[in-house]
Amino acid sequence: MKGGEADKVQTTALRKRIWGWFFFDWAQQPYATLGLTFIFAPYFAAVATDALVAQGTSLGDAKVDAQNLWSSAQTIAGLIIAFSAPFLGAWADASGRKRPWILAFSMMAVLCAGMLWTLTPDGGNLMLALTLFWVGFVFSEAAFNLNNAFLPDLGTAEQIGRISGGATAFGYWGGVLSLFAMLIFFAENESGTTLVGIAPVFGLDPEAREGTRFVGPFIALWLAIFLIPFVLWTRENPAINRKRPRFRQVLAELWSSIRRVSGEPSTRAFLLASLFYRDALTALYAYGGIYARQVLDWQTIQIGVFGIIAAIAAAILSWVGGIADQRLGPKPVITFSIWMMLGVGSIIVGMSREAIFGFALPEGSNLPDILFYFCGAAIGGAGGALYSASRSMMVRHTRPENAAESFGLFAFAGKATAFLAPALITVFGVITNSNQLAFLPVIFLFIIGLFLLRYVHPDGERAV
Repeated sequence: MKGGEADKVQTTALRKRIWGWFFFDWAQQPYATLGLTFIFAPYFAAVATDALVAQGTSLGDAKVDAQNLWSSAQTIAGLIIAFSAPFLGAWADASGRKRPWILAFSMMAVLCAGMLWTLTPDGGNLMLALTLFWVGFVFSEAAFNLNNAFLPDLGTAEQIGRISGGATAFGYWGGVLSLFAMLIFFAENESGTTLVGIAPVFGLDPEAREGTRFVGPFIALWLAIFLIPFVLWTRENPAINRKRPRFRQVLAELWSSIRRVSGEPSTRAFLLASLFYRDALTALYAYGGIYARQVLDWQTIQIGVFGIIAAIAAAILSWVGGIADQRLGPKPVITFSIWMMLGVGSIIVGMSREAIFGFALPEGSNLPDILFYFCGAAIGGAGGALYSASRSMMVRHTRPENAAESFGLFAFAGKATAFLAPALITVFGVITNSNQLAFLPVIFLFIIGLFLLRYVHPDGERAV
């Protein structure tokens, strides 16, 4: 094969690998968009609240207790992800094989998502559904973290930011499309009709909330179908020697990497900073829909529209953030996004249906609704750009031969304190008995992350 033809074949193969990588974001996004934030989480909160009220709890206390139940489960899931991610990354690097793990974890997420159908409006299978969701979330995150390790092989250091931002934006468009589909064809409001005024399709019973409950099987089908391009086009790096590693060897290499990172000031500062601000961001994602339900009394359709606005903003600003990342580097994008999140957190803490920052509102005022729609756009847009730029920044602190292990540490940094935000939200919720004041720790975590970011070199460890 001539040199020009060989280059063309390599370019085509690389493009397929990039698109396969993009499609993984597309396939997995509904687990977060539909499950974690806008459909299942608010539905779970509503069902849990009603079940607690039926047991004699007051409505106000039941709303807080339902939120605390969700945050407690998230705390456990975060701990599992945090302490498993570095080891899984080290194992994948040592064996040279990430795809089998990614596919196995994704299939487990498919099974767990499909079984979310079992949560009935009367609270039947409440704890089972809670367990299934977060077990599936753990598997989904494990697959996602390993998939991130393909990023360093997809372009040059200058291209990585744009590729990361493009994949994040592509994934969010998948979230937008899936949310539209759920709202138009399945999720019912109190009158038993969907967003366009029709009954849920396939004969699903609105009285039994079968349209909303279909979110679980929908996520499972979406993930299974759109994993196909990833399976067909994504390949392991052929330069990596594939062997079956020994357990002790993996632990030794992981410990060596941890010691190396502890001696790299910029990497250490970045991982510590992301440990706090990504935990705060996850909390906003996890509780945005619940806040809308518990504080503003929004119903499923209204929360879904809120989700569409947030997802569209995320798709657009992730793409814009990728371009800014390529031109300015990831650090300015991360800093700007954190400032936006601080603004959102302040509004969430200071707003209720009756007042904003202590100023009383006229009865029936829609100002809280309008403000929270803007908050949704900011959470989605700045949040998408924040994660995309963080992923790009991690590449600047990564050695190609240890990519999966490095992104395992990146995942650890994102989840090591994943118990902290939910746990603090739970504690503040119990102490203040307020859904709004329970979000104060989120603001504190963003501030800590912003402070630590001062010690991160814009070009990563390679420039130190």
